[in-house]
Amino acid sequence: MSELMPAPEAILRRLEMTVLRRLDGLLHGDYRTLFRGIGVDLADLREYQYQDDVRHIDWNVTARLQTPYVKEYYEERELTAWFLLDLSPSENFGSQSVTKRTQAMDLTTILASLLSRHGNRVGALFYGTNVDTVVPAGSGRRQVLQLLHRMLKRPRGAKAPSSTRLLDLLQTAAHVMHRRSLVFVLSDFITQPGWEKAMAMLAQRHELVVIRLYDPLEMALPDLGLLTIQDAETAEQLLVDTHDKAFRSRFAAAVTEREEALHDAFSYAGVDALELSTEDDIVDALYRFSELRKNSSRLATGGTSQFGRRQ
Repeated sequence: MSELMPAPEAILRRLEMTVLRRLDGLLHGDYRTLFRGIGVDLADLREYQYQDDVRHIDWNVTARLQTPYVKEYYEERELTAWFLLDLSPSENFGSQSVTKRTQAMDLTTILASLLSRHGNRVGALFYGTNVDTVVPAGSGRRQVLQLLHRMLKRPRGAKAPSSTRLLDLLQTAAHVMHRRSLVFVLSDFITQPGWEKAMAMLAQRHELVVIRLYDPLEMALPDLGLLTIQDAETAEQLLVDTHDKAFRSRFAAAVTEREEALHDAFSYAGVDALELSTEDDIVDALYRFSELRKNSSRLATGGTSQFGRRQ
Protein backbone atom coordinates (compact mmCIF):
# COMPACT_ATOMS: atom_id res chain seq x y z
CA MET A 1 0.00 0.00 0.00
CA SER A 2 1.47 3.34 -1.05
CA GLU A 3 2.06 6.08 1.46
CA LEU A 4 -0.30 9.03 1.37
CA MET A 5 1.26 12.10 -0.21
CA PRO A 6 1.86 14.96 2.27
CA ALA A 7 -0.35 17.97 1.67
CA PRO A 8 2.51 20.34 0.73
CA GLU A 9 3.87 17.83 -1.81
CA ALA A 10 0.40 17.35 -3.30
CA ILE A 11 -0.14 21.09 -3.62
CA LEU A 12 3.28 21.67 -5.15
CA ARG A 13 2.74 18.89 -7.70
CA ARG A 14 -0.66 20.31 -8.61
CA LEU A 15 0.86 23.75 -9.18
CA GLU A 16 3.73 22.25 -11.18
CA MET A 17 1.30 20.39 -13.43
CA THR A 18 -1.23 23.18 -13.87
CA VAL A 19 0.48 26.53 -13.39
CA LEU A 20 4.24 26.14 -13.82
CA ARG A 21 3.88 24.11 -17.01
CA ARG A 22 1.65 26.77 -18.57
CA LEU A 23 3.91 29.55 -17.35
CA ASP A 24 6.98 27.90 -18.86
CA GLY A 25 5.18 27.85 -22.21
CA LEU A 26 4.26 31.52 -22.01
CA LEU A 27 7.72 32.64 -20.95
CA HIS A 28 9.46 30.22 -23.33
CA GLY A 29 11.78 29.31 -20.46
CA ASP A 30 12.97 32.90 -20.03
CA TYR A 31 12.40 33.28 -16.30
CA ARG A 32 14.71 36.30 -16.35
CA THR A 33 11.83 38.40 -17.66
CA LEU A 34 10.42 37.95 -14.18
CA PHE A 35 13.61 38.02 -12.12
CA ARG A 36 16.53 40.21 -13.08
CA GLY A 37 19.87 39.32 -11.53
CA ILE A 38 20.85 41.68 -8.74
CA GLY A 39 24.47 42.74 -8.55
CA VAL A 40 26.19 44.17 -5.51
CA ASP A 41 29.62 45.04 -6.93
CA LEU A 42 30.09 48.14 -9.07
CA ALA A 43 31.56 47.16 -12.43
CA ASP A 44 31.67 50.38 -14.45
CA LEU A 45 30.00 53.64 -15.37
CA ARG A 46 28.56 54.36 -18.79
CA GLU A 47 26.47 57.03 -20.43
CA TYR A 48 22.73 56.76 -19.87
CA GLN A 49 20.75 55.10 -22.68
CA TYR A 50 17.04 55.02 -23.42
CA GLN A 51 15.17 52.54 -21.16
CA ASP A 52 17.99 52.38 -18.57
CA ASP A 53 16.73 52.18 -15.00
CA VAL A 54 16.89 55.72 -13.61
CA ARG A 55 17.55 54.28 -10.15
CA HIS A 56 21.06 53.38 -11.37
CA ILE A 57 21.98 56.94 -12.35
CA ASP A 58 25.13 58.17 -10.62
CA TRP A 59 24.05 61.70 -9.78
CA ASN A 60 27.49 62.86 -8.65
CA VAL A 61 29.12 61.90 -11.95
CA THR A 62 26.11 63.21 -13.87
CA ALA A 63 26.40 66.61 -12.19
CA ARG A 64 30.14 66.76 -12.76
CA LEU A 65 30.05 65.82 -16.45
CA GLN A 66 26.66 67.40 -17.24
CA THR A 67 25.68 64.13 -18.94
CA PRO A 68 23.63 61.34 -17.35
CA TYR A 69 25.72 58.30 -16.38
CA VAL A 70 24.49 55.01 -14.92
CA LYS A 71 26.20 52.46 -12.72
CA GLU A 72 26.74 48.94 -14.01
CA TYR A 73 27.05 46.05 -11.59
CA TYR A 74 28.54 42.60 -11.72
CA GLU A 75 25.49 40.38 -11.81
CA GLU A 76 25.36 37.65 -9.24
CA ARG A 77 24.89 34.19 -10.68
CA GLU A 78 22.57 33.43 -7.78
CA LEU A 79 20.21 35.71 -5.94
CA THR A 80 18.30 35.55 -2.70
CA ALA A 81 14.57 36.23 -2.74
CA TRP A 82 12.42 37.03 0.28
CA PHE A 83 8.63 36.82 0.54
CA LEU A 84 7.06 39.24 2.99
CA LEU A 85 3.63 37.73 3.53
CA ASP A 86 0.77 39.57 5.16
CA LEU A 87 -1.35 36.71 6.52
CA SER A 88 -3.47 38.86 8.82
CA PRO A 89 -7.19 38.03 9.27
CA SER A 90 -8.38 40.22 6.36
CA GLU A 91 -6.47 37.91 3.99
CA ASN A 92 -8.95 35.13 4.81
CA PHE A 93 -11.69 36.91 2.86
CA GLY A 94 -12.95 35.70 -0.49
CA SER A 95 -16.43 36.29 -1.88
CA GLN A 96 -16.24 33.16 -4.06
CA SER A 97 -14.21 29.96 -3.71
CA VAL A 98 -10.74 31.55 -3.52
CA THR A 99 -9.52 33.75 -0.69
CA LYS A 100 -6.79 36.37 -0.77
CA ARG A 101 -4.75 34.10 1.48
CA THR A 102 -5.03 31.20 -0.99
CA GLN A 103 -3.92 33.41 -3.88
CA ALA A 104 -0.97 34.65 -1.81
CA MET A 105 0.07 31.10 -0.87
CA ASP A 106 -0.22 29.77 -4.43
CA LEU A 107 1.65 32.72 -5.91
CA THR A 108 4.41 32.46 -3.31
CA THR A 109 4.81 28.75 -4.02
CA ILE A 110 4.95 29.34 -7.78
CA LEU A 111 7.50 32.13 -7.57
CA ALA A 112 9.62 30.23 -5.04
CA SER A 113 9.59 27.18 -7.34
CA LEU A 114 10.64 29.24 -10.36
CA LEU A 115 13.49 30.77 -8.40
CA SER A 116 14.64 27.55 -6.75
CA ARG A 117 14.83 25.58 -9.97
CA HIS A 118 17.54 28.01 -11.10
CA GLY A 119 19.61 27.58 -7.95
CA ASN A 120 18.45 30.69 -6.13
CA ARG A 121 17.69 30.93 -2.41
CA VAL A 122 14.27 31.81 -1.02
CA GLY A 123 13.15 32.83 2.46
CA ALA A 124 10.07 34.38 4.03
CA LEU A 125 8.67 36.49 6.85
CA PHE A 126 5.05 35.99 7.93
CA TYR A 127 2.82 38.58 9.56
CA GLY A 128 -0.28 37.45 11.44
CA THR A 129 -1.01 39.81 14.31
CA ASN A 130 2.72 40.56 14.36
CA VAL A 131 5.84 39.27 12.63
CA ASP A 132 5.68 35.77 14.09
CA THR A 133 7.62 33.60 11.61
CA VAL A 134 10.93 33.86 9.80
CA VAL A 135 11.86 31.11 7.34
CA PRO A 136 15.63 31.43 6.71
CA ALA A 137 16.66 31.55 3.06
CA GLY A 138 17.50 28.21 1.48
CA SER A 139 17.47 26.56 -1.92
CA GLY A 140 16.01 23.52 -3.61
CA ARG A 141 12.66 21.80 -3.76
CA ARG A 142 12.83 20.90 -0.07
CA GLN A 143 13.01 24.60 0.78
CA VAL A 144 9.90 25.30 -1.30
CA LEU A 145 8.07 22.47 0.48
CA GLN A 146 9.15 23.80 3.87
CA LEU A 147 7.89 27.25 2.96
CA LEU A 148 4.57 25.83 1.79
CA HIS A 149 4.28 23.67 4.93
CA ARG A 150 4.84 26.68 7.17
CA MET A 151 2.12 28.60 5.32
CA LEU A 152 -0.36 25.70 5.47
CA LYS A 153 0.00 25.03 9.18
CA ARG A 154 -0.82 28.59 10.17
CA PRO A 155 -4.23 28.88 11.88
CA ARG A 156 -7.06 30.47 9.95
CA GLY A 157 -9.86 32.60 11.19
CA ALA A 158 -8.16 34.15 14.21
CA LYS A 159 -9.18 37.74 14.79
CA ALA A 160 -6.63 40.40 15.47
CA PRO A 161 -7.05 42.50 18.63
CA SER A 162 -6.28 45.55 16.50
CA SER A 163 -5.70 46.40 12.87
CA THR A 164 -2.69 45.25 10.88
CA ARG A 165 0.60 47.16 11.07
CA LEU A 166 2.38 46.47 7.78
CA LEU A 167 5.09 48.84 9.01
CA ASP A 168 6.22 46.17 11.50
CA LEU A 169 6.70 43.61 8.73
CA LEU A 170 8.72 46.01 6.56
CA GLN A 171 10.91 47.18 9.42
CA THR A 172 11.61 43.63 10.61
CA ALA A 173 12.49 42.60 7.06
CA ALA A 174 15.00 45.44 6.80
CA HIS A 175 16.87 43.99 9.81
CA VAL A 176 16.67 40.37 8.61
CA MET A 177 17.76 40.88 4.99
CA HIS A 178 21.43 41.78 5.21
CA ARG A 179 22.32 41.30 1.53
CA ARG A 180 20.73 43.00 -1.43
CA SER A 181 17.83 40.75 -2.44
CA LEU A 182 14.76 40.34 -4.59
CA VAL A 183 11.84 41.08 -2.26
CA PHE A 184 8.16 40.28 -2.83
CA VAL A 185 5.64 42.05 -0.60
CA LEU A 186 2.23 40.33 -0.71
CA SER A 187 -0.57 42.12 1.11
CA ASP A 188 -4.08 43.49 0.70
CA PHE A 189 -2.78 46.71 2.32
CA ILE A 190 -5.68 46.84 4.76
CA THR A 191 -3.38 48.25 7.38
CA GLN A 192 -2.65 51.17 9.60
CA PRO A 193 -1.02 54.02 7.64
CA GLY A 194 2.60 55.06 7.88
CA TRP A 195 4.34 52.20 6.02
CA GLU A 196 5.37 54.23 2.95
CA LYS A 197 8.72 55.45 4.26
CA ALA A 198 9.78 51.96 5.37
CA MET A 199 8.86 50.58 1.95
CA ALA A 200 10.79 53.36 0.21
CA MET A 201 13.87 52.52 2.28
CA LEU A 202 13.57 48.83 1.32
CA ALA A 203 13.21 49.78 -2.35
CA GLN A 204 16.42 51.79 -2.22
CA ARG A 205 18.43 48.77 -1.14
CA HIS A 206 16.55 45.84 -2.68
CA GLU A 207 14.71 44.94 -5.87
CA LEU A 208 11.15 45.31 -4.60
CA VAL A 209 8.06 43.72 -6.15
CA VAL A 210 4.72 44.65 -4.55
CA ILE A 211 1.70 42.40 -5.09
CA ARG A 212 -1.55 43.86 -3.85
CA LEU A 213 -4.33 41.30 -3.27
CA TYR A 214 -8.00 42.18 -3.34
CA ASP A 215 -11.46 40.70 -3.75
CA PRO A 216 -13.95 42.24 -6.22
CA LEU A 217 -16.56 42.59 -3.47
CA GLU A 218 -14.20 44.98 -1.68
CA MET A 219 -14.36 47.29 -4.70
CA ALA A 220 -18.08 47.36 -5.48
CA LEU A 221 -21.02 46.54 -3.22
CA PRO A 222 -23.98 44.94 -5.05
CA ASP A 223 -27.64 45.48 -4.16
CA LEU A 224 -28.30 42.50 -1.88
CA GLY A 225 -30.64 44.06 0.66
CA LEU A 226 -29.89 43.85 4.39
CA LEU A 227 -26.45 42.42 5.13
CA THR A 228 -24.34 41.95 8.20
CA ILE A 229 -20.80 42.91 7.35
CA GLN A 230 -17.84 42.17 9.57
CA ASP A 231 -14.46 43.81 9.91
CA ALA A 232 -12.05 40.97 9.14
CA GLU A 233 -9.36 42.55 11.30
CA THR A 234 -11.30 43.29 14.49
CA ALA A 235 -14.45 41.13 14.05
CA GLU A 236 -16.68 44.20 14.58
CA GLN A 237 -20.08 43.67 12.91
CA LEU A 238 -22.47 46.15 11.34
CA LEU A 239 -25.94 45.73 9.77
CA VAL A 240 -26.22 47.66 6.49
CA ASP A 241 -28.90 48.10 3.83
CA THR A 242 -27.20 47.58 0.47
CA HIS A 243 -30.49 48.41 -1.27
CA ASP A 244 -29.97 52.01 -0.17
CA LYS A 245 -28.48 53.86 -3.16
CA ALA A 246 -27.05 56.57 -0.92
CA PHE A 247 -25.21 53.96 1.14
CA ARG A 248 -23.79 52.28 -1.98
CA SER A 249 -22.74 55.70 -3.25
CA ARG A 250 -20.91 56.46 0.02
CA PHE A 251 -19.27 53.04 -0.17
CA ALA A 252 -18.09 53.72 -3.73
CA ALA A 253 -16.73 57.12 -2.71
CA ALA A 254 -14.85 55.55 0.21
CA VAL A 255 -13.36 52.92 -2.12
CA THR A 256 -12.22 55.62 -4.56
CA GLU A 257 -10.62 57.61 -1.76
CA ARG A 258 -8.88 54.50 -0.39
CA GLU A 259 -7.59 53.49 -3.82
CA GLU A 260 -6.22 56.94 -4.56
CA ALA A 261 -4.50 57.07 -1.17
CA LEU A 262 -3.00 53.62 -1.71
CA HIS A 263 -1.58 54.42 -5.13
CA ASP A 264 -0.27 57.74 -3.82
CA ALA A 265 1.52 55.73 -1.14
CA PHE A 266 3.01 53.40 -3.77
CA SER A 267 4.16 56.44 -5.72
CA TYR A 268 5.74 57.98 -2.62
CA ALA A 269 7.57 54.70 -1.91
CA GLY A 270 8.79 54.60 -5.51
CA VAL A 271 7.28 51.19 -6.26
CA ASP A 272 4.71 49.77 -8.65
CA ALA A 273 2.16 47.15 -7.69
CA LEU A 274 0.87 44.11 -9.49
CA GLU A 275 -2.79 43.91 -8.47
CA LEU A 276 -4.10 40.37 -8.09
CA SER A 277 -7.79 39.61 -7.59
CA THR A 278 -9.16 36.45 -6.02
CA GLU A 279 -10.84 35.87 -9.40
CA ASP A 280 -7.63 36.28 -11.45
CA ASP A 281 -5.89 33.40 -13.17
CA ILE A 282 -2.37 33.39 -11.71
CA VAL A 283 -0.72 32.40 -14.99
CA ASP A 284 -2.36 35.30 -16.81
CA ALA A 285 -1.38 37.67 -14.01
CA LEU A 286 2.25 36.51 -14.09
CA TYR A 287 2.39 36.78 -17.86
CA ARG A 288 1.05 40.32 -17.58
CA PHE A 289 3.66 40.91 -14.90
CA SER A 290 6.51 39.63 -17.11
CA GLU A 291 5.41 41.89 -19.96
CA LEU A 292 5.33 44.88 -17.65
CA ARG A 293 8.73 44.03 -16.19
CA LYS A 294 10.22 44.41 -19.65
CA ASN A 295 9.10 48.05 -19.64
CA SER A 296 9.67 48.82 -15.96
CA SER A 297 12.73 50.97 -16.64
CA ARG A 298 10.83 53.06 -19.14
CA LEU A 299 7.86 53.40 -16.79
CA ALA A 300 10.16 54.51 -13.97
CA THR A 301 11.03 57.66 -15.90
CA GLY A 302 7.41 58.75 -16.07
CA GLY A 303 6.45 58.93 -12.40
CA THR A 304 3.34 57.06 -11.31
CA SER A 305 2.59 54.26 -13.75
CA GLN A 306 -0.34 51.98 -14.39
CA PHE A 307 1.83 48.94 -13.56
CA GLY A 308 -0.47 46.01 -12.94
CA ARG A 309 -3.42 48.24 -12.15
CA ARG A 310 -6.96 47.11 -12.87
CA GLN A 311 -8.39 48.50 -16.07
